[in-house]
Amino acid sequence: MDLLEYQAKELFQAMGIPVLPSQQISQPQDLKGLRIPYPVVLKSQVRRGGRGKAGGVRFAENTIDAIAAAHAIFNLPIMGDYPDIILAEAKYDADREFYLAVVLDTSLRRPVLLGSQEGGMNTEATFSHVQRVIVDQDFSPFYARRLAIKMGLKGKLIASVSAVIEKMYRLFLQQDLDLVEINPLGVSVDGEVMALDGKVTVNDTALNRHPHLQALTARLAHPRSLAPGLEQATFWDLDGSIGVISNGLGLTLTTLDLLYQAKGKPGRCLNLVGEAQQDWVSASPPAGKVDYPTVAGGYPQLGAALTYLSQDPRLQVILIHLVSGLLDGGAIVDTITAYLKRQERLPKSRSAPALVIRLLGPEPVSTQALFTTLTAAIPNDSQQASGESKVPVFCCETLTAAIAQAVLLTKPEKADKPEKANKPEKATKASRKKPAL
Repeated sequence: MDLLEYQAKELFQAMGIPVLPSQQISQPQDLKGLRIPYPVVLKSQVRRGGRGKAGGVRFAENTIDAIAAAHAIFNLPIMGDYPDIILAEAKYDADREFYLAVVLDTSLRRPVLLGSQEGGMNTEATFSHVQRVIVDQDFSPFYARRLAIKMGLKGKLIASVSAVIEKMYRLFLQQDLDLVEINPLGVSVDGEVMALDGKVTVNDTALNRHPHLQALTARLAHPRSLAPGLEQATFWDLDGSIGVISNGLGLTLTTLDLLYQAKGKPGRCLNLVGEAQQDWVSASPPAGKVDYPTVAGGYPQLGAALTYLSQDPRLQVILIHLVSGLLDGGAIVDTITAYLKRQERLPKSRSAPALVIRLLGPEPVSTQALFTTLTAAIPNDSQQASGESKVPVFCCETLTAAIAQAVLLTKPEKADKPEKANKPEKATKASRKKPAL
């Protein structure tokens, strides 16, 4: 279980890791008694990533601005979670930002130290530059110093960052944690280091040995469950008519950004977690507890996500945007095929949102072949021949084309012309030259 940021920083402070003065705010009026001098930063305390990009982190120069910002943050859901507490923290002018983590690698059965000079919200840049040091014997300061040097640090920074890593490891070991992360570790122009944000993941099976952690986790609300089969997914519940199914936080946010840029209106959006999450790749449906189409070798979460979004009456379109080097393209197609067959058997009075699909993976399957496979799955031959399928399907080779198609379908003058449904995008010609899944 992940602790909230303020809880993680309580552990950091007890371990001697430098953190900024802060104060917990349970309602906007509490800011009138703020004991921290302005300017301050207000941060939504939810156990979801992407707070900064979603608007859950705001700066304030005075009490009036702070109260207005607090009202906005308390009423801002981040992947469906509303904060019960906001953390008000002193503003810190960092000259540089690093990424540090201690994580239990279950495949190696060893703790691993991670570090990068590319910390902050740009997680893709961070993880492309991350350095690793495996702790394969009893821990000593040598491991921390080795990581600092691998990160490319020089001079006094080697000692100051190594000291933080050592304390992170001690915290990790003493509390039986799965993860201790600082992102970013701010570095001032004078070389002072500061944990500006942090994450701690406790090991649920070890909680009975740590009463203090039990008390911290008891304060947390139970995570909101979307629907059976989607317990691992995260979501945004927006007001638009275009639903999104994607895998990975960055990919989902990018898809939403492009939809907004194209004047589209995103609705309920699901992030089925990144490809590294093996539970998405290999999850099995809980027998007897779900009501979505499954297929042998398919992906249960994707089937559950399609059923869940198709029941939202606000949605006209579901944009499926999956990109992975691990996912099986054939399994994805089989899952969507099972969903289409099920929709065609439902009463005529129930109309399902159109599907716009963009898949990219290691197995080269042309857009035209994907379109042919999916439309061939529709059992009603007369509907298929006339192009009046209950679920219009559009397969796009590029994200740009998929975004444009999804937005086009939500325009009334286009949505009322089903005879154009089930036609692949113009990019189909290109797909014959450049296959894409």
